Amino acid sequence: MLVIDTMVPNPARDSGSLRLCMMLQLLHRDGWHISLLPDDGRVTSGDVARLSAYGVHVHGGNVMAWLREHGESLDAILLCRLAVAAPYLKPSRRLAPKAMCIFDTVDLHFVREERAAEVSGNQSMLRQSAASRRRELSLIRDSDVSFVVSEVELALLRKEVPDSKVELVSNIHEIHGRRAPFSKRRDLLFIGGFGHPPNEDAVRWFVADILPLLRTRDPSICLHVAGDITPEARTALSRPGVEMHGRVDDLSELMDHCRVSIAPLRFGAGVKGKVNMAMSYGLPVVVTSIAAEGMHLSDGHDALIADTATDFAEAVWRAYCDEHLWMQLSDGGIANVQRYFSPELALRTLRRILPAKQASQ
Repeated sequence: MLVIDTMVPNPARDSGSLRLCMMLQLLHRDGWHISLLPDDGRVTSGDVARLSAYGVHVHGGNVMAWLREHGESLDAILLCRLAVAAPYLKPSRRLAPKAMCIFDTVDLHFVREERAAEVSGNQSMLRQSAASRRRELSLIRDSDVSFVVSEVELALLRKEVPDSKVELVSNIHEIHGRRAPFSKRRDLLFIGGFGHPPNEDAVRWFVADILPLLRTRDPSICLHVAGDITPEARTALSRPGVEMHGRVDDLSELMDHCRVSIAPLRFGAGVKGKVNMAMSYGLPVVVTSIAAEGMHLSDGHDALIADTATDFAEAVWRAYCDEHLWMQLSDGGIANVQRYFSPELALRTLRRILPAKQASQ
């Protein structure tokens, strides 16, 4: 199998990378020989070492040259994201005639762009989302199989492209479990890099409109932000009660320190790895309806859901102060990940599309 992504996946960078790496581990254990090429051609020795631990052979250089040399031997090609599927689907068909071509949407770009346009009122962004919609649906029609991460997107595509084969492969998370009690925790956590526009918008909205409401009740409360951030955004958001950590390779310390995780997303698509990750550690989450989409969340059971600044602040404060509610959300979140986002669930779908290769090894 050949996997092409925009860059070498790094689970510490983004949710899509974590999901892909988990998929590759599962496929490798099933006997697949996997080669990965990043479209940007950038491969470090650290990338090679990290991916080799998943049984993946990482190659630098030109994707088309590699396809010309090795395409005949491929049984499957996984094209990750719209930006990769658009230029490489047709060449993959030509140079790897025996290969199943799979388009992994990661999330539906046109849905995210449509919602961003609605929030911003930007007409050029709305036109861009229409163009993305045409391209994305065309690629789904032309692929042998397409992967989506949420049941909402699966239902949408079954309506839009009913003759196409679309499968649900959602986020994949191991259970880390709750490792520190309510009484030993404090502060709030947001996970997500600012290279993904919904994340920057969410943090800016929270810091401007929600955090001040919380700090009137507890001036010591602090928001910890973990993820890549531009120098400009770091400067703009710098103020008392906000701590920017940048990219954090191991989130466990923050997961054990903080009392509530937040996902105040106002637009986006797919399922939210930041929410899955927090719940896998037993860290209660407060989310907007957009962040809850596709996550199988029930307000008051495994998350708190609120959409206005006032309601969101009130929900955070409830989870922050009520130990009984906090424990209920913590237990519910762990159970949610076990039920809907486990490696076993993903493996069943992957095996239906890509049968185990062990018998032929």
